[in-house]
Amino acid sequence: MDVQLLVICLLTAGINLIGTLAYGARIAGVRTRRIAMSFALFNILVLVSRTSNSFLGPFLAKRIEVRLGTSGGEALLFDFRIVLLAASIAVFVGILLVPTAQRLFARAIGYFQEHRSTTRMVLRTATPGGLRTIRDSIALPSADQFRAIGKARGVGWGVLIANCLAQALLTVGVLASLYAGYLNPDFRVTASQLSALINGVATILLFALIDPQLSVMTDDVVEGRVSEALFRRTIVWISFSRLAGTLLAQAMFVPAATLIAWTASRV
Repeated sequence: MDVQLLVICLLTAGINLIGTLAYGARIAGVRTRRIAMSFALFNILVLVSRTSNSFLGPFLAKRIEVRLGTSGGEALLFDFRIVLLAASIAVFVGILLVPTAQRLFARAIGYFQEHRSTTRMVLRTATPGGLRTIRDSIALPSADQFRAIGKARGVGWGVLIANCLAQALLTVGVLASLYAGYLNPDFRVTASQLSALINGVATILLFALIDPQLSVMTDDVVEGRVSEALFRRTIVWISFSRLAGTLLAQAMFVPAATLIAWTASRV
C-alpha cells in the first residue's frame, strides 16, 4: 500500500468513524434530557462526516488519472475495494466505541450548558483535564449489552433495510462515480458529477425515513413511553445496519460504476 492509498483509507475511515460515533450523541441526549443540544452535536458530526467525502475526490481523481495512463484497471479496482474495506472496519470500531462516545457527549453537553461556547468546548479536549475526561470515558460494550441485542429492536426491518441501503449509497456514491470515469474516460467529468445524485437519494432516505423514526422514539423515551434500554438497542441495530450498508457497498460498487458510466454518455 503506497502513501497516497493509505491517506485515502485513513480519510475514509475517519469519515465513517465520525458518522458512527454520532449515534452516541442521541443516547447522551436521552440520558441528560438535553435533547436539542444532543441533536445539535449529532447534526454537527453528521455534517462533518458527509461533507468530508468531498475531500476524497482529489486524491481518488489523481489516482484514476495515473491509472488511465498506465492501463492499471485491475490494480485500481483493488484500491477501491481496500477503501471500502476501510469504511467497514471504521464503522465496526465505531460501534464498539459508542459507549465511550455517549459518555463523552454527555460530558460535552454538560460543559456547553455551563460555558455556552463551542470553541471553548473544543479547546477543552486538548487540556490535561479534557484528556483525563477522555481517558475516564473509555468503555466497551458489556456482555449483557451484546446479549440484549436479541430482544426487541424498537424499529422495524423496513427502517433498518432503508438505512442499510442509504448507507451503501453514501459509501459507494463518490467512489463509483469516479471509477465510472475510468470505465468511460470520454465522459469522466460527467460521471464524477453524478455522485451528487446518488448521495442526494441516500440523504433523502435518511432524512425522510430514518431520522423521523429516531426523533419520535427519542420523544417517547423522554415522556416515559419507551425505556432507555430499548432506545440503546435501537441505536445498536441502526449502527449494525450502517455496517451492513458498507459491506453491501462492496457488492454494489462495480454495478453502480457501470451504470453511472453508461448514464454519463447518455445524459
